[in-house]
Amino acid sequence: MQGTVDGFSYGAVTPLVAYLMACLGGALGLRCTTRSLLVTHSWRPAWLALGSAAIGSGIWTMHFVAMMGFAVKETPIHYDKSITYASLGLAVVMVGVGIFIVGYRGATGTALFTGGTITGLGVASMHYLGMAGVRFHGRFTYNTLTVATSVVIAVVAATAALWAAGRVRGFLWSVGASLVMGLAVSGMHYTGMAALGVHLDGTTHSAGGAPEPSVLAPMLIGPLAFLLLAGVVVIFDPLMVMGRPVPRPIEHKPGVPAAAVTSHPDRRAALHEERRPAHHVSRTPQNR
Repeated sequence: MQGTVDGFSYGAVTPLVAYLMACLGGALGLRCTTRSLLVTHSWRPAWLALGSAAIGSGIWTMHFVAMMGFAVKETPIHYDKSITYASLGLAVVMVGVGIFIVGYRGATGTALFTGGTITGLGVASMHYLGMAGVRFHGRFTYNTLTVATSVVIAVVAATAALWAAGRVRGFLWSVGASLVMGLAVSGMHYTGMAALGVHLDGTTHSAGGAPEPSVLAPMLIGPLAFLLLAGVVVIFDPLMVMGRPVPRPIEHKPGVPAAAVTSHPDRRAALHEERRPAHHVSRTPQNR
């Protein structure tokens, strides 16, 4: 028996909130990735890890906020918590691999293509693994061509986002990039949902409908809290907001190890002090 799918049980509310979550995660992740390119190598892994977790959490939160409006009219649906949380872990890990590649190799050429492909596949994998955690009296089927289209959208969006993280420095440009990324991620989600078909078991079923917010809300608390904390970090770090180094002494310039920088002023000062007495002595006989 074919089931009737409704992806907008709450109207435009869930798509809009889901889009904002995707934009928030993308904005935080892009700023963290940009920040990692402006610091020494010792701090870079921490910023890249924070960016990976922000993007992964934003994408995952976007997916399940959108799923609050998903319903099969002929049967109630539930969620397998272990698979649901596994999809979050998968998103963070695969996005992290892509971001670390770009963070250390640069947002150009092979590194950008490889990082964008892995990140995009992580977004798509999170989506379809999350859908595998949906439980109801039946099974999902997918249109292969539409699924392939959704994966292409995810890869292109991820590649564009990583390029922006490596190239875009202005705050307004970064905001624009996050809005585009949120649109692409949401587009990937709803393209994947358009590929969905529902086959029900048997012919008699209880009344269905969208799951109560209390079903998914507890699972969203952790990622949402993390995104808020990451947002606080961005707000109170001017370098992350502006996307460019602020004027500081030379020992704090980005991309140069502190030990290598601090040694140069000391060396120049020492040489200067050594030269001044010698220069003074050489002129004394002439003055006499």
